[in-house]
Amino acid sequence: MMHIGIGNMPSPFMNLLDIIMSKDCFPLSSCFEPQIIYSGLVPCSSAIRTIQTAVGAFGGEGYSDGINVPPLMVSNAGDCNRPAISSLNCPPFLAVELCREHLGVHPCDKRRSIKEYRSLFPAIDFSMIEHDEDKLWRPDTRETNDEVADRGLKFLKWLWTRKEKEIAVVSHSGFLFHSLSAFGNDCRPLVKDEICKHFANCELRSFVLVDRSMVGSESSTTNFPGSLPKGLDLPSDVAAEMQPEKKGVPNEDGA
Repeated sequence: MMHIGIGNMPSPFMNLLDIIMSKDCFPLSSCFEPQIIYSGLVPCSSAIRTIQTAVGAFGGEGYSDGINVPPLMVSNAGDCNRPAISSLNCPPFLAVELCREHLGVHPCDKRRSIKEYRSLFPAIDFSMIEHDEDKLWRPDTRETNDEVADRGLKFLKWLWTRKEKEIAVVSHSGFLFHSLSAFGNDCRPLVKDEICKHFANCELRSFVLVDRSMVGSESSTTNFPGSLPKGLDLPSDVAAEMQPEKKGVPNEDGA
């Protein structure tokens, strides 16, 4: 899923540091709630606009004082004019640096400190992020498209290590485009185009990750994929009559 907001639009928004989601955008993220299937995990980029989008789309209801769990988002986080959002009955939310937007040069893609984020989003897990300040963004060097794609592949490999079966990723148009462009080369052009085209604002797409490492190898002796077994589909006695050479085992005299 791509975040909501104006960070993907041209200047002057690119010059704003870690641009926040507009207060008018939160209702758009909330409209996904009836359509979204349960997710076992919500990894999101560590930019504030992606965190806000993730919370708006996958978070709980309004937070009330006295509840014994921290909120996903405090009231008016980042001047969004939005009430606090509860973490009750929600999947875990995990901030991940690997799925950040194209890094470098543009201030809108530089994140704030993790200390500030933790105060705004108390129930979100920031433990995977090593540095409080942004050490990945460079003011004078922009990641190449290939570097973004390589980072995307590392992110997908990390997804493979997770035990959850349904995972909702909230990221950025540039990151998703370059990461997904590495896939679909064995598909029809129409399918390839559908996989790799740029995400629209707040667009949600579903993908199934398939391990194709067994393709072209010998059949596994421990994993039966569900196809029909080889041989005749007959009662055992009938099959034995039709294949007498397999009926019984020869004795020592060869009988």
